[in-house]
Formats: sequence, structure tokens, C-alpha cells
Amino acid sequence: MKKILLILGIATLFTSCSIYKKYSRPEEISTDKLYGNIEKADTTTMADISWRDFFTDKYLQGYIEQGLKNNIDMQLAAERVSQAELALQAAKLAFIPSFGFEPQISSSTNTSFAYTLPIKASWEIDIMARNINAKRRAEASLEYNRLYRRSVQTALVSAIANSYYTLLMIDAKLRISRSTSANWKENVRTMKAMKEAGMTNAASISQTEANSCSIDASLHDLEYQLVQAQNAFALLLNVTPQDFPRGELNSVDFKQELLVGVPAQLLSHRPDVQQAEYNLQLAFYNTNIAHANLYPSLTISGDGAFKGSPADWAFSFLAKLVQPIFNAGSNRANYKIAQSQQREAVLNFHHKLLEAGNEVNTALAQCRSARSKTDLRIRQIDNLEKAVYSTRQLMSHSEATYLEVLTAQQSLLSARLLQVSDRFEGIQGVINLYRALGGGVDTSVEPAVEKNPIFKKSRKK
Repeated sequence: MKKILLILGIATLFTSCSIYKKYSRPEEISTDKLYGNIEKADTTTMADISWRDFFTDKYLQGYIEQGLKNNIDMQLAAERVSQAELALQAAKLAFIPSFGFEPQISSSTNTSFAYTLPIKASWEIDIMARNINAKRRAEASLEYNRLYRRSVQTALVSAIANSYYTLLMIDAKLRISRSTSANWKENVRTMKAMKEAGMTNAASISQTEANSCSIDASLHDLEYQLVQAQNAFALLLNVTPQDFPRGELNSVDFKQELLVGVPAQLLSHRPDVQQAEYNLQLAFYNTNIAHANLYPSLTISGDGAFKGSPADWAFSFLAKLVQPIFNAGSNRANYKIAQSQQREAVLNFHHKLLEAGNEVNTALAQCRSARSKTDLRIRQIDNLEKAVYSTRQLMSHSEATYLEVLTAQQSLLSARLLQVSDRFEGIQGVINLYRALGGGVDTSVEPAVEKNPIFKKSRKK
């Protein structure tokens, strides 16, 4: 018996070191060149700005607050956090002895009864760190779900902002199209008057009326798009469809400098990236638990009574120690499965980092593209306005036809609508970049999520 215990003790000593080991980030995970060829980068990033300071529109601020309070995804995320907190409490209780009642009733005669109320206690000695790893896994799960809630919040904030500015974009296009529609109706009346005066023909009138009908049809399309956008916005806020008070696109002022910081900051700013790492931690501790299951456990239990001989106790104790030998096949299979799942989590974490860097690069390119087109679009509209004026002057001297005027007006309408689209694209690019960098969490309202242990070294004590 002593020899068996000695052998088991030595085996435990040499194998338990890795089981007690805490998680550390794999060395093969690197953040180099995540942003591609972006050269100018420092430690300042847009993600440090609270959404309350980033979005200054008073209507939008109110809608974001309403969405964070009412959105169903936010409520579901809060429930997941509560469940993880309870799971962590259960994991902590595994370190203390458990007690139970096993009442027994027996009868000796028809009128005589005997009963006992023994209290049984058991306590597992955590020699192979099962409970420690289970507790660490529960802690990682709690942080994972807290980060999930933050991830939902960042996505929701950007979705509400994008949806709000979509409404403003459609409003701007409707104003332009309605004004143009009124002008084209006036053109039709002018063309008919010119025909009566013998200055034009029926073909020109038909062309003008066709263009007027096309603009009126586009108005119905825009009105339908507005209803769709309002319904989608209502769903984000978890309210019934309605007409939402809002500002104007021309009053939106996004002059934030496009500060992306350094790629390594994605590890501490983007909740979905942190989620991927906590998922890797969960896999790491699951592997430790599966590894511990290859070795015996030791549980002290009793009900206050001594039964059997010392040899019986020794036999029972030895049976528990050698039990993993009989389950060695299934335990080793589970251990290999856990190792495979851990490798899978490493791959997912690395891919999430690449995905985050790709999103930053794409959003930054979108912002720069929209800003580059701003001056060009202004010059285009300015030249088209001059063209409309010039063709009108030429027509008055019979040097140009009215169709040339109509063509210039049609080009001007298209350019103005494109200018609105460019403006919205620039706003959308800034919002997407803000989210891609991990912005959208108001830390003054929501309790800060506990930092990943691997980041604690950089904090001042």
C-alpha cells in the first residue's frame, strides 16, 4: 500500500505542474502589420472617446441611450452575465465541504418506529487542481460574457448611428428631388407654351414629361426607403414604428482626426477580440481539467460513524485511486479532444485579430475616399450650375435648344444626389472606423470590465 501511494505521489508531482499553470498568450500571436501599410500611428486612438463625446447630435444621443436601455440584444447579454456570475459562485463553493441529510425510518412492530437523521459530509482535496481550473474557467467565462455585452453595445451604438444618419440622408435626397420635381413640372409648362409659339416640337415636350415622371417615380422610391429605414430604426430601439424627430445632414460635423493608434491596442479596446482570447482561456482550462481527469481524485467523506476494519478503509481508498485506470481510454480521448479545441481557439483568436485589422484598414480607406471626393463634387456641382445658366442664356438667343437645358438640369440633379451619398459615405466611414477600433462604450455609465490578467503588468500598482 505504501509503495503504491509513493508511486502515485511521485507521478502526481511530475504531472501536476502544467495543470496548475495559468493561461498566457501564445507566442505565435502577433499584432504586427495588422493595419496593413498604415505608417503614421501612435498610441492615440479614436476608441478612447466616449460615444457621448463622439456623437454630438442631441437627437442621436437620446436614441442611443434609449437603445442601450430597451434593445433586446442588450437585455439578453445582461442575462448571460448574470448566469456567468452564478456559475462562478458555484465554482467557488466547490472548495468547501458539502453536507447532506439522509433520513432513515424503520419499524420494529406495528406501533413502534425508529428513525435517524445522519448528516453526511464530503470534501474533495484538490490535489490535481480540478476545482482551481474550474474556478479559473468560470472567471474566464464571466469576463467573456461581460465582453459579449460590451461587444453588443459597440455594435448597437454604431448601428443606431448609421441608421439615424441613413434617415438624414434620405431626408436630404427627398428635399432635392421634391425641389427638382417642382422645377421639371414648370419645365413642362414652359415647353408647352413654347410649342404653341412654334419654338419647339412635340418630341421635346414628350422628353420633358418623361423626365418629370421619372423624378416623380424616384420620389415614391425614396419615400418607401424612408419607411423601411424608420422601421429598422424602431426595431433597434425596440419600439413601435413611428416618425422620429431628427436633425439635418448638412448640420452634421464630423471633423475628428482619423487616429487609429497602434494595432496592439485592439487587444484592449475591441471587446470581440478580447472575447476570442477569453474563449482561448476557456479552452486552456478545459484542457487542464481533462488532463487532471487522467489522475485520481481524493474525497474525504463520512457521517460521524466508523464502520469496517482499517483494511476495509485502505481497500476503499485504493479503489478510488486506481479508478482512473479503468477509464483511461475515455479520459485520454477527452483530453485529446480538449487539446484539439484549444488549438482551434488559437486559430480563431488569430483570425479575429486579422479580421479586426482588416476592418480598420477598410474603414480608414472609406473615410479617405469620401473626403477626397468632397472638393471634386463641389467643383462638379458648381460647373453644372454654370452650365444650366449658360444654356438658358444661349437658348434665349436661339443658340441652344431647350433639351440642352434639360440635360444640364438632369446632370445637376444627379450630382447633388451623389454629393449627399458622398456625405453619408464619409459619415458612415467615420462610424465604422470608430467601431473597428473598439469605440462605443461609455465607461462613465457602464462599470469597466476587469482587465485581462495579461494586461495587469502594464498598470501602475
